[in-house]
Amino acid sequence: MNGDDMAVYTVTVQPAGWVFAAPASLPLLVAAQRAGIRLPSSCRNGTCRTCLCESRHGEVAYRIEWPGLSADEKAAGSILPCVAHARSDLVIEQPAARRVPRHEEAAG
Repeated sequence: MNGDDMAVYTVTVQPAGWVFAAPASLPLLVAAQRAGIRLPSSCRNGTCRTCLCESRHGEVAYRIEWPGLSADEKAAGSILPCVAHARSDLVIEQPAARRVPRHEEAAG
């Protein structure tokens, strides 16, 4: 883990307007799940593209060499939250996102 991994960014999921904290050390998909937001997913390794969404603002980084996106898709703002790590505050577009109760909310 490096110093950049200690950063925590804010991610807004549109069109719902839900906001969650995204530590740079975690993939966006995992950070969203911890906040009670379910983004579509399947493989969780950047190959199936089920989680594909659009980044409207901000920067992400990938820790894998091939994240399953073409150069044109990356340039257009497409990201794969299962393997993308926040490098700034973000606004992502994912109409299929759903709210789910967090473990402690469900138990209480």
